[in-house]
Amino acid sequence: MILAHQIALTPNNAQATHFARAAGVARFAYNWALAEWGRQYEAHKTDPAQPRPSQAALRRQLNAIKREQFPWMLEVTKNAPQMAIIQLGEAFRHFFAGRARYPKFRRKGVHDRFTLTNDQFVLDGCRIRIPNLGWVRMRESLRFTGKILSATISRVADRWFVSISVDTQDLSHLPKAENQGAVGVDLGVSALATLSTGEVVTGPKAHTALLQRLRRLSRSLSRKQKGSANARKARARLARLHARIANIRQDALHQLTTNLSRRFPVIGIEDLNVAGMLRNRRLARLIADMGFFEFRRQLGYKSDLRGGQVVVADRWFASSKTCSCCGHVLESLPLAVRTWTCPTCQARHDRDGNAAFNLRNYAVSSMASACGGEGAGLGGNARVKPAPMKQEVSAKATYG
Repeated sequence: MILAHQIALTPNNAQATHFARAAGVARFAYNWALAEWGRQYEAHKTDPAQPRPSQAALRRQLNAIKREQFPWMLEVTKNAPQMAIIQLGEAFRHFFAGRARYPKFRRKGVHDRFTLTNDQFVLDGCRIRIPNLGWVRMRESLRFTGKILSATISRVADRWFVSISVDTQDLSHLPKAENQGAVGVDLGVSALATLSTGEVVTGPKAHTALLQRLRRLSRSLSRKQKGSANARKARARLARLHARIANIRQDALHQLTTNLSRRFPVIGIEDLNVAGMLRNRRLARLIADMGFFEFRRQLGYKSDLRGGQVVVADRWFASSKTCSCCGHVLESLPLAVRTWTCPTCQARHDRDGNAAFNLRNYAVSSMASACGGEGAGLGGNARVKPAPMKQEVSAKATYG
């Protein structure tokens, strides 16, 4: 399994300047290659005899001209421009496969980063050696053991981080999930998560809590003269506040997903159409503040590490409208209705708690149909009927 460990760096002023220069070189190479890719692709369409663009050809082309046209590239590691072009090739691969949009030009100050291959840096405890720079202090040492693949140095607000990718087989530091059975998790806006056990996790709602301060700093930045020192300071203050909001949200999601993956070997969640939900202009800010996709991503890989399974219910599964007692399905249930009474069995349900209980039942039934049917197992009787296959809607959560 490939894991990434993000560690904060403590560079001095000279080292931070070098990082910014290397990130600028990577950004320039990416944008240059993107423009060349478009030009060569149009030339190939006009004249099929012209070669199609590729990241390997663009890297060779840049290496041939950079000493004469871009000599300042030689001041930083050669990996900065080369890996940027390789990443552009991956972006185009995902675009042609229909998994992503057409690549965009990178902007200065937005996701400043550059990548190093495993032969271009050295780790020594709480230090990392960067080419053309030397040793830089890290806040902690690498947690994982295994083959180191790459390191990406990036800036968030005014702080620098290194993300080290490791191909590891040693997962013994994480015990298996406790045997507390299955649980259903219903995500929402008023509460981040409602569990089928009756627990309710409100969530920090960091963006909502800091919205007034965010507006004040945004107005302050808009009043500064562009390009001035005061504008640069105001932009840094605003960036630090955005980073704080993201950190609060990430911390809450990590605590919740770690708790769930540690306690429950089977977790049922819903396949939410987050992009469609964000089109609701009244709830878009609250939905984005919860981080639904990040919750699902973290829960997926943490359950894998502990040997658990995440069962994702179909997007059209009526978890809220189905009575968890008798199975009656309502024709409609407006979002404003938080509690309802089943017309068949007269059971009274809380909307979120009922949905969580239905997701738990869905996860249990999916696991049983995949693994516990008649004829399953080593001693199954094949002459009765074949072992049931896993249903597509109950597959483990995957992320592209």
